[in-house]
Amino acid sequence: MYDVAIIGAGVVGGAIARELSAYDLSIVLLEKANDVSTGSSKANSAIIHAGYDPEENTLMALLNVSGNAMYDKMCAELSVPFERNGSMVLAFDDEQLSTIAALERRGRNNGVPGMRMLTGDQVLEIEPAVNPDVKGALYAGTAGITDPMLLTISLIENAVSNGAECILNFEVAAIEQEDGFYKLFSQGDREPVEARRVINAAGVYADKIHDMAAPHAYRIKPRRGQYFLLDKEEGNMVCATLFPCPTNIGKGVLVAPSVHGNLLLGPASDSALDGDDVATTDETLRATRIGASLLVPGATVRNSIRTFAGLRAEADTGDFIIKEADGAPGFIDAAGIKSPGLTAAPAIAQRVVSIIKETGLTLVRRKDFDPFVRRELLKAKNDEEQVKLIAENPLYGRVVCRCETITEGDIVDSIKRPVGATTLDSVKRRCRAGMGRCQGGFCGPKVQQILARELGKPLSEIVLEGKDSYILAGRTK
Repeated sequence: MYDVAIIGAGVVGGAIARELSAYDLSIVLLEKANDVSTGSSKANSAIIHAGYDPEENTLMALLNVSGNAMYDKMCAELSVPFERNGSMVLAFDDEQLSTIAALERRGRNNGVPGMRMLTGDQVLEIEPAVNPDVKGALYAGTAGITDPMLLTISLIENAVSNGAECILNFEVAAIEQEDGFYKLFSQGDREPVEARRVINAAGVYADKIHDMAAPHAYRIKPRRGQYFLLDKEEGNMVCATLFPCPTNIGKGVLVAPSVHGNLLLGPASDSALDGDDVATTDETLRATRIGASLLVPGATVRNSIRTFAGLRAEADTGDFIIKEADGAPGFIDAAGIKSPGLTAAPAIAQRVVSIIKETGLTLVRRKDFDPFVRRELLKAKNDEEQVKLIAENPLYGRVVCRCETITEGDIVDSIKRPVGATTLDSVKRRCRAGMGRCQGGFCGPKVQQILARELGKPLSEIVLEGKDSYILAGRTK
């Protein structure tokens, strides 16, 4: 019997697990996939929003601003890259100038610091690659960028290091309410998980999980955003994150640097067929290209190294849903967490902990809680440290991924860490082997060999991502 079971190992579930692991509780994190951070947390804009966009007096507005303020400390503790590069919402006519003025007023009412209005000339002085037709912009200095995949992984690593458990390949198929606790059932003959409190952080499937435990209350409709990731040759084209004026369907196609030196374009969006529909389409990618070029004419896709799609959980309530479910004592929803969900995640976690306290579960803070994750790639160390580490472990002297300068030692570390890598894509998320220009074309086979060796499995059992995404099917004679 666990004190708390969390359904969904994305950034919200991970942040909640980490926050709860600071208390004397037994915690389990349940994930249907064979790795953490495989849903919306892996495919998004990687933006830490300032907080001027959400409507006033909403949970989105409150938790965006408070979550944003927590990022410097959190990312430093978790060894996750984070940069406050600022953002601009660009205006190209008088109507859009009125829109950004309204955003500025909303931001002030939401408590966003560091905002100011810029003229077109001021925009071009700061960002000369912007479309010269720009008339003005709303600048927000607290906006930032991070690595959402590594953040999610680090949150969960930290929770596990502090005593939480993480069970993968556990897709919740049914929930039974017992006297004072819940039973969570998965497919096949797996033993059910019992917990006194349940947190529903299941992303685009949160409504289905909710309906297993409580009367129907909301609906999640997945919306799919499609992106281009450009090579590092394009990474210095802009410094700030650049947005168009928002519309009623979203923030629009952005142009943004990444913390790893790439340039991101997107997303243009459309409706997904279901919660697993992450296919890209010619039509929507074309809209991404056009939208990006309107902001930055030089932002072409000639040096695109990857296209991808991600899903956001659009709730029909129009706001985050963070509350104890009616008719299900101790069952807490953290649902409808679309943008700015990444930004708000640490604040959502704190809010969920407060709700758990209100349900009557005793929370005693641990004196031995360790908030730190210690991780550093060889290339991040200075020359003296590199020489010392290679002398101690020669695997760090063997570069496997040439695009990102990732060594065999880095890859082995990603496998042996808490909730370590078991697939090619899970290695990529943890240490960026395969994330560069060739997208694993050169290093993929070697990474596969390292995984097989370290996990004690045959090569044919090492998959790309999901449990059936086999790379090798047999041996030719």
